Amino acid sequence: MRHAEFRDPRLVLVYDAECPWSREDDFFLSVVNETPGSRVLDLGCGTGRLALGMASAGHAVTGVDPARASLEAARAKSNAERVTWIEGTSSILPAGSFDVAVMTSHVAQFFVGDDEWAIALADLKRSLVSGGRLIFDSRDPRARRWERWNPVDSRRRIALPDGRAVSAWTEVTAVQDGAVSFTHHYTFPDGERLLSTATLRFRTEGLIRSSLQEAGFTVESIHGGWNREPVGAGDGEFLVIARRC
Repeated sequence: MRHAEFRDPRLVLVYDAECPWSREDDFFLSVVNETPGSRVLDLGCGTGRLALGMASAGHAVTGVDPARASLEAARAKSNAERVTWIEGTSSILPAGSFDVAVMTSHVAQFFVGDDEWAIALADLKRSLVSGGRLIFDSRDPRARRWERWNPVDSRRRIALPDGRAVSAWTEVTAVQDGAVSFTHHYTFPDGERLLSTATLRFRTEGLIRSSLQEAGFTVESIHGGWNREPVGAGDGEFLVIARRC
């Protein structure tokens, strides 16, 4: 199944266990906190980890995601009532409703085609107030992170809350024109095996900057790592902070 780790309840549980709060969330929260008490959009909120953290920090948070199973997991968490959860895509975003918009966990890379990326940026611009900020992460293609997505380097054991452990690994199936397709393999203790496929777009810094400019954003900064290192000197990331013109 495509994007099964977000759509299949069995794998949503695995995803949630594998992805606890991290320094990545610390980075996003620190930038959002620069606008105290803001109205925040978390586009592609998944199971709600960051959305709930931002709500706890005093922001009015709306989490939007097309995957119902992920939203159901988010709604079941403690203090979930602090967040407005909406099933949908960027197309449903209301105009001028947010001071800050975030896309975390490389959600920006799921917009593979240039046209769909442009549409998403247009929707985000519409949803932000004048001067509102857009914050997202995208992997630097020069780091060639996908070369580690193989049966040896990517193999991992994921402990679930009920004490079971799931074995997982990733394989790349295609690399073409800046897009990398891959499959996550999961094996449960009872022998059940599930697959999740996806494709990510690895845009260069130049492409990110030009697409934002064309969409009506001004780039404030792009960092290369979670401690705000320069591009090329951090974690192989583009951590983008832009402002709606």
